[in-house]
Amino acid sequence: MISDLAEIVSNPQTMIAIFTAVAVFATILTLASPFLQRDELTNRMKTAALERDKIRARERARLATAKSVTLREESGGLVTSLVNKLNLRKALADEKTFQNLKMAGYRRQSHIYVFLFFRVVLPIVMLIGAAIYVFAISDMDRTFMMKLLIVLVIGYAGFYAPNIYISNIISKRQLSIRRAWPDALDLMLICVESGMSIEAALGKVSQEIGIQSPQLAEELVLTTAELSYLQERRDAYQNLADRTGLDGVKSVCMALIQAERYGTPLGTALRVLSEENRAMRMSEAEKKAASLPPKLTVPMIIFFLPVLFAIIMGPAMIQVMAL
Repeated sequence: MISDLAEIVSNPQTMIAIFTAVAVFATILTLASPFLQRDELTNRMKTAALERDKIRARERARLATAKSVTLREESGGLVTSLVNKLNLRKALADEKTFQNLKMAGYRRQSHIYVFLFFRVVLPIVMLIGAAIYVFAISDMDRTFMMKLLIVLVIGYAGFYAPNIYISNIISKRQLSIRRAWPDALDLMLICVESGMSIEAALGKVSQEIGIQSPQLAEELVLTTAELSYLQERRDAYQNLADRTGLDGVKSVCMALIQAERYGTPLGTALRVLSEENRAMRMSEAEKKAASLPPKLTVPMIIFFLPVLFAIIMGPAMIQVMAL
């Protein structure tokens, strides 16, 4: 059976048919993706509402019992039991791991169990799959040590694949927040100067900015909930800065903390910070625009020049060959 499978895989016509089917499927999926896209804003706002209810219940329980409340969820299941038995939280997770998951939008305790589970299971699965393919299916003309090295590298890559995935999610999330943050500050400034409290301003901004950046709207809703139920309001601002990990958000949170502590005017600080964030966004756009010519040099040489030479030299070559 393995020999038949290896013969099928090594057949060029079979591989071309497989790649063609994958390309057709990817094309259909790309064309149908706009129709299958879910309402991301509704889902994120629903998640934020659930998180707000959890904060409310936790704070009520803390006030009722006057004891520290643990955030660990009592849950069974294969993933949780495996992580607890192997003590993976202490072996593979640290404070930076929890912080990265929060920055990626994964705040539940179950998310850390799933993350650690994949960090253990994915290398084993990729190692076994690579070993079967390299030693049993493919006709790779390499030595045994080279094949073993390839298998080990693939397994090692599987160990860091969850970290790479989380890093990509954090980058996309920060990009969305960074682009919408100056506009959110302008709206917040308008709300504050019109006489609204900071909680009402954050709630209003989260509703208006949700179309542009659902991620930022979710963070502002959580901050509004924390401002209502946490003992120290500065903790809510600090949590917002930690969940985003952006310097612009951190500076605004620091200004809000100072305004809460010393009673300084909040409108002036928001106006200055809004101008700074808008200037930072503009400078970033100018930096990307300035980097386009060097990036376009190689594609122009590879793709445009051969076509240009073919158009210019083609008729002359045809006439020379016809003589």
